[in-house]
Amino acid sequence: MNFVLPNATLPTADIPHYSPLGNECALFETAWVRQLPLLLKGPTGCGKTRFVSHMAARLGLPLSTVSCHDDLAAADLTGRYLLKGGDTVWVDGPLTRAVREGGVCYLDEIVEARKDVAVVLHPLTDDRRMLPLERTGEMLEAPSGFMLVVSYNPGYQNLLKSLKPSTRQRFVAIEFDFLPKAQEVAVVSAESGLAEGQVARLVDLAARLRALKGHDLEEGVSTRLLVYCASLIDAGMPAKEAVRAAMIEPLTDEPDVRAALLEVADSLIA
Repeated sequence: MNFVLPNATLPTADIPHYSPLGNECALFETAWVRQLPLLLKGPTGCGKTRFVSHMAARLGLPLSTVSCHDDLAAADLTGRYLLKGGDTVWVDGPLTRAVREGGVCYLDEIVEARKDVAVVLHPLTDDRRMLPLERTGEMLEAPSGFMLVVSYNPGYQNLLKSLKPSTRQRFVAIEFDFLPKAQEVAVVSAESGLAEGQVARLVDLAARLRALKGHDLEEGVSTRLLVYCASLIDAGMPAKEAVRAAMIEPLTDEPDVRAALLEVADSLIA
């Protein structure tokens, strides 16, 4: 069966900017054409969500994003019966709406959701491409224009929160990481308006702090935090104050660790 990519409905200027690290854009397009579910894995703030927004806009596809959390249950995705005006009516959840109407459904940080979510996703991520709605008795077949994308951060995995092999092996996967220095400088400068020469020092500091991940820090500085920091500096805030507010304080609550990070920052940021 042949599939044709849709025409993008947004002008280029309205497509969220994304700087490719490899062949991930081509892989996304191929996965969409071949109706394959996609798994994105990588550290917090490295561009996974921006990538999905970019690709959905580039392909002219509707995008439904769900930020998963500890209390997210299958019913939050599929739907539930609600009282409206004295009547009990079925209301579709975001996943069900996407299956009915087509487009990309993006489940961000899927490992944060409750375990019953995987049960719903399994028949949707194999050759059946079906979404069972037990409460209504429906069995929805995903149209050719539907794509499921999920993401997670392997660095946060533990015995209680991990993506089971039986679930991972239902997806085509792309591993993300932070951009090389020159690309990250260009992205942060474009997003914040701060000159690349000033941004370069922030990226150097981020690299030093990222090297501490797994030792004093659970996570390194995200590109998102770099954009926040550069935006504060571009707005007139002194660099050291911006670094503390956007690159140090969000990383740790431990006074000793914070003091050590500030020393590293002071050595690189004038």
